Amino acid sequence: QVQLVESGGGSVQAGGSLRLSCTISGSTSYVNAIAWYRQVPGKQREVVANILSSGRVEYGDTVKGRFTISGATTANTAVLDMNSLRPEDTGVYFCHANLPYDNYWGQGTQVTVFS
Repeated sequence: QVQLVESGGGSVQAGGSLRLSCTISGSTSYVNAIAWYRQVPGKQREVVANILSSGRVEYGDTVKGRFTISGATTANTAVLDMNSLRPEDTGVYFCHANLPYDNYWGQGTQVTVFS
């Protein structure tokens, strides 16, 4: 059984920073990619950042230059450092793991940015 455990999140004033962590446990022989998604009520879940097994990292357009994803699929961890936060970054952040034969989601963690 694969589980994704997220930590971090919370409330912060605009311009502040937060860190999210994701750890994958269970039967994970190989992880293709670990990603962070964001969900805002009434909107589709969007990818914020992801890290691939090659080490390549990718970011959504709205967070480039402000967010940094680190970690490694081989270590089953991914950390998202969020800087210069804006009210529009508010949402529930989900960790996602892509394995060769399945995909898994974390339970989500709330991030609230107030002005």
